[in-house]
This record gives sequence, structure tokens and C-alpha cells, in this order.
Amino acid sequence: MPGFSAKLITWQKKHGRHDLPWQGTRDPYVIWLSEIMLQQTQVATVTPYFNRFLARYPGVAALAEAPLDEVLRLWSGLGYYSRARNLHAAAQEIVTAHGGQFPRRFERVAALPGIGRSTAAAICVFAFGSRHAILDGNVKRVLARFRGIKGYPGEKKVADSLWREAERLLPRRGVEAYTQGLMDLGATVCRRAKPHCAECPVHGECIALRRGWVASLPGPRPRKQIPHRRTIMLVMTRAGEVLLEKRPVAGIWGGMWCLPEAAKKADLEAYCLKHFGAHVTEVEELATIAHGFTHFSLDIRPLRVRVSALVPSAAEPGSVWLPFEEARSAAIPAPVRRILAAL
Repeated sequence: MPGFSAKLITWQKKHGRHDLPWQGTRDPYVIWLSEIMLQQTQVATVTPYFNRFLARYPGVAALAEAPLDEVLRLWSGLGYYSRARNLHAAAQEIVTAHGGQFPRRFERVAALPGIGRSTAAAICVFAFGSRHAILDGNVKRVLARFRGIKGYPGEKKVADSLWREAERLLPRRGVEAYTQGLMDLGATVCRRAKPHCAECPVHGECIALRRGWVASLPGPRPRKQIPHRRTIMLVMTRAGEVLLEKRPVAGIWGGMWCLPEAAKKADLEAYCLKHFGAHVTEVEELATIAHGFTHFSLDIRPLRVRVSALVPSAAEPGSVWLPFEEARSAAIPAPVRRILAAL
């Protein structure tokens, strides 16, 4: 369907986005960084993080050499922290397995940690001018509506249909402008809520618009009750310092510094003495914080635990006492940052 791609390319040149900080370059590192940050995150949120990250790590070698703690600290607040861990791991793989040069072949790009089919395609299109189809969240929405593809895109049958359309509509020429046009159309016109259908360059051929399906496509994730969890976090303070604990690499906030957690019915005095060598003098309950993840919600009940003395060498490895200001700027999750900011 050459009409679709030709109209989209023309629209992008006139109405698309051309001044994003990662545009106007063929540097695969810059493009890769932007694509990873933009996964499930809006441009306005990404931009300041991208600028800071690129200033600190201007190339793949600098990122590969950086301590993971430092990378996570710069990423803190952007969410989906596995992206940062995979970014760091991929940079190290590029240095060790590819001589520090970003691979050009699609298959090798897609094999790097944290890079799937669509992200690899976007990198190859914008960095190397290769011809590959993308299918990110915005593009799924555009194609589902344009071709009237029902169902949840996370289901394999629906995803396969969308990939077939993405490949079929891909033009022979002008792939970069076309790919950017798909992204721009989904982000600015064919939006999830309140789409601007009259401004769409292909609205005349859009099946969803013609049949009144725009609001229902793409299909939503099948509804299921999201688990609700609760935890207690210990804000252990002493002499202007707070205790942070390193989280395991696997699981939520993997590899980040966090406030220690305690069981609901734990004897706090005994717990703090056993695990951290800390003598507790006072416990104060702080305001509960609600935090949402993709697959569950979490209520955090912070307890400020004032410590009078520490037993030398009694603390378990993986914990550290830091001044408040230093702790607030460490690689900590957003809700922990909120707790510390309120002290």
C-alpha cells in the first residue's frame, strides 16, 4: 500500500518532530540511548535524563567503564530500572565482543541485552539507513486503527498480525522519514485518548475511523486484579546520617540502594541490632506512601528509627551509612527519594 507510506513521509516532513535532542545524528550510541529511554516513557520526561546521561557518558566506552551504581543514580526517577542495567551490560558487551564499535548488523544489535526486534530496527534505520520495520507502542496503535486489527497487542496472534502489517507497509525508499513519521503520528495525532483524526494524513483509509472503532483500538490488556502488597521500610537515622541497603540484582529496584525492609510483626529493636548492629532508642511512624508498578501496587509504611549507638563490625555486608544529602543523590528508587525528601 504505497499510498500510506507516501502520505506519511510527506506529513512527517511538514508536521513531524525535527528538533528532538537525539535527532540529526547517525551516532548509533546516541540513538540507542534515546530508544531505550523512550521505552514506555514520554519524550518530555526523557529529555532531561537523556541530556544529563549523554553529558556524563558521551560514548559507549565511558558507559562501559562506569560503575553500575553511578549509572543507576543517573537513571533514578526514570523508572523501569532493568533498562539501565541492560544498557550498562550491553555497553560492556559492545566493548568486549565488538571492539568498542556498535554492531551494524540487525541480528547482532537485537542480540544485545535489553534490545528487542523493534528497538534494534529503529537503531538500524536511524543510524545506518537500513530497511527494517518497527513496532513500538505508538506504532501498534496507529496500525491497529488503520487496519482495524482487534485484540490486545500483547497477545501473540495480534502481535503477529501487526508485525505483518508493519512489514507490508514498509516503503522501499525514505524509510527514515517514514519510521519517524509513524512515531510522530502515534505520539501527536493518533493518541490513545482524544486523537486528532481530522489531522491524520491517512484518515481517509483508516478502518477504525470508518467503522467507529477508534476508541476501542488497540484492544486493552485483559483485565485481572492487580496484586496489592505492603511493606515496612526502616528510616534508620543517627548523627545526621541514614542507613541504605543494597538490593539484590534480581527483583524490583535490582542493584539499587534502598531503605531496609522489615516484616510486619518483627521485633524492631532485635532486628536492627542483629542485622545492622544498631541500638534503637525511638521509633516514629511516617506517612504511608503508595507506589505503582506495572504488575502490582505497593503501600510503603516508613518508620523513622532513631539509633543511639552502633556495635562495631556487627552490620551485615551490603549496607552503608550516608549523610542525608548524599543519600538523596544516591541510586535510590523514586519512593525512597520521596521519603528522604520529607525528613
